[in-house]
Amino acid sequence: MLDIKYIRENSETVKEAAKNKLINVDIDRLLEVDEQLRKLNQEADKIKEERNSISSSIPSLADDAKKDAIAHVKELKDKIAEFDAQIAPLKEEFDALMYEVPGVPLPEVPIGETDEDNVEIKVVGEIPHFDFEIKDHVDLAEALDIVDIPRGVKVAGSRSYFLKNEGLLLEMALMRYVIDKLVAKGFTPMAVPTLVKEEPMYGTSYFPSGREQTYAVTEDNLYLVGTAEVSLVSYHSNETFESVNELPKMFCGLSSCYRREAGTYGKDTRGLYRVHQFTKVEQVILCKADYDEQYKLHDFLLNNAEEILQDLKIPYHVVKVCTGDMGVGQVRKHDIEAWMPSRGKYSETHSCSSFNDFQARRSNIKYKDEDGTTKYCFSLNNTAIASPRILIPLLELNQNADGSVNIPEVLVPYMGGMTKIEPKNK
Repeated sequence: MLDIKYIRENSETVKEAAKNKLINVDIDRLLEVDEQLRKLNQEADKIKEERNSISSSIPSLADDAKKDAIAHVKELKDKIAEFDAQIAPLKEEFDALMYEVPGVPLPEVPIGETDEDNVEIKVVGEIPHFDFEIKDHVDLAEALDIVDIPRGVKVAGSRSYFLKNEGLLLEMALMRYVIDKLVAKGFTPMAVPTLVKEEPMYGTSYFPSGREQTYAVTEDNLYLVGTAEVSLVSYHSNETFESVNELPKMFCGLSSCYRREAGTYGKDTRGLYRVHQFTKVEQVILCKADYDEQYKLHDFLLNNAEEILQDLKIPYHVVKVCTGDMGVGQVRKHDIEAWMPSRGKYSETHSCSSFNDFQARRSNIKYKDEDGTTKYCFSLNNTAIASPRILIPLLELNQNADGSVNIPEVLVPYMGGMTKIEPKNK
């Protein structure tokens, strides 16, 4: 959420940001409602001051004067109620409009409408060439007996799967390896709630615009998160750090994640690329409101994810994400896309985002600066690892002619020394 003062003073900049992010929000109407609210609140505050002044004098008044004062206080209360009746719908409209206002992208962000307009800035690793006919991850997984998609669909519907045998061990190895790596870098590891209230969804800007992608437990007013970011950012919601020296806070959260994938009917239906439930380790940082520090921490998060892919020996490229492919609150974003042979292209496995104070304002997360000034924190996040999507390049790139799959060297200790997964039905 942006500061309304910033919007008043930079309305054209905010309009341009909304246009470039393809977000339809009426900034002129927001400012009109804001002006009406300010005038009504000022008038109501004057009446409240008068009411309070008269009320405090009543005990010292004589009988007739006391009766007149009491009657006048009642009249003022009625006027205040009238103002409240006018203010309430305007405040509701104001809040709704404010939640739609996007964060303003940094100047370096390319202007564009879709992921086709993202700009490649780095390519790492060589795309391998096989001297045999390769299988895609589905055929490999079925032969290895590590994934069962048909029974997943039978039990839970489309985009569902069972991960089994060495497939489950491989996912667990990935998660533990990544957590160990991040803990060594100073992150606090956390297992987080995956069912959350509505407030954290609004606080992290997944509501209102992302509501259609979220599974809701309506009886309990709870929602299944699509990323541990929701819970990790909200961990310090409505809190103020007493000293800037407590920052940055660096968390890595392990969680199951859930997404409805609304609007993707018929898209990526084969295999494990686009599923409803997945497991992820997410990196989240809360830092002081310093643009230079946020910039460095963003690159730090991005580098962590790159190191993970390098350790796994998965070729990838990094793209600078354009305005139309960014979320409502993001001001700087990079995607890492891993090479997936069966798709014949790089495909997204990690997203790294900076928010300035957008999430912290919504979540009310503050700190006291060196001079005692209270400020909103800045927030950042990036995927560390997400499965089963990462299993696509991992399986496909490490396959052998006999259908076996090599375990990346860095994961062998986490697999009990296993170096290869063999087909079950040679």
